[in-house]
Amino acid sequence: MGKSAKRRPQKKANGKLKKAVGKRMAGAVAREDDTPAAVLDRIWSVVVARRAADPNVSHSARLLSRGTAKIAQKFGEEAVECLIEATRGNRNALIAESADVLYHLIVMWVDGGIRPDDVWSELQRREGLSGIAERAARAPSLPMVVGARTKKIP
Repeated sequence: MGKSAKRRPQKKANGKLKKAVGKRMAGAVAREDDTPAAVLDRIWSVVVARRAADPNVSHSARLLSRGTAKIAQKFGEEAVECLIEATRGNRNALIAESADVLYHLIVMWVDGGIRPDDVWSELQRREGLSGIAERAARAPSLPMVVGARTKKIP
């Protein structure tokens, strides 16, 4: 970051995210590797470590102990809260809810055995591709859900 660029002061982390990530991250100081991917990688590492923690002490451990369906449900709830704040135009709430969505996505990755590098690689693979062309290339490989009555926006 150049001298002319200024960082915005960070606000206190959302309570849920702060609890989930724990004291280790709450008091973290700025690092050279504070790219968004590095921050998410560190949170992923904390969630992996918390997998073995006491569910009565760690929010991450509690979520992971409840199983995939509960983790997915919680992710969906947070995503809906994020959408609500987006439609309300509430910037600060949208930022806070986005952090919750990312945290719960990371918990879902840990549960599914997915490493952040797996996702970063897929994003790099898609980078530079037309969204329409990329979607057309992968559409045949998407699983069909029998009996689903939803339509995706083309």
